[in-house]
Amino acid sequence: MIVLGLTGSIGMGKSTAAKMFAEAGVPVHDSDEAVHRLYAGKAAPLVEAAFPGVTRDGTVDRALLGQRVLGDAAALKTLEAIIHPLVRADADAFLARHRAAGAQLAVLDIPLLFETGGRNRVDKVVVVSAAAAAQRERVLSRPGMAEEKFAAILAKQVPDAEKRRMADYVVDTGSSFEETRAALAAIIAELTGENGGNDAG
Repeated sequence: MIVLGLTGSIGMGKSTAAKMFAEAGVPVHDSDEAVHRLYAGKAAPLVEAAFPGVTRDGTVDRALLGQRVLGDAAALKTLEAIIHPLVRADADAFLARHRAAGAQLAVLDIPLLFETGGRNRVDKVVVVSAAAAAQRERVLSRPGMAEEKFAAILAKQVPDAEKRRMADYVVDTGSSFEETRAALAAIIAELTGENGGNDAG
């Protein structure tokens, strides 16, 4: 089974690409969704122990947690030390499940793939990308988003140009959904050997 890492900076269309992979029948593990699940499960007591008062009814309150860690590098590091290994274990279990089921290809949707050293966990990397103006427009149209917040998020991410350089595949999401879907379909065909080629990868 080939493990494909899907990543891209904020507002570059990663969620859309993940959805398209899933619609094409490729199993997708969503790191953000895993965090949500863990915050309502096994991560909750660990986060509460590190940051007392941030859980409500056994679930991490993301707004309260955000107030505690935003702008505090040490607190963020503590949180990441709790969450990252749990998300990784969740992803490993997901891959084992689909490998056993005979899947040819599985996608790990990891927003901070390069930033968290995730490159060595995947066989190939797809980076979704769009023009800076399109990215900015998408992000600033989100509820609760402001210039400062956008700048702070970008500052923590590997620059788009660098991500593109490190990618095995770059998918431009700046045009139509149809073009994005076609680009992803071509990647799936290549990696699963459905394009008539004999490349075992």
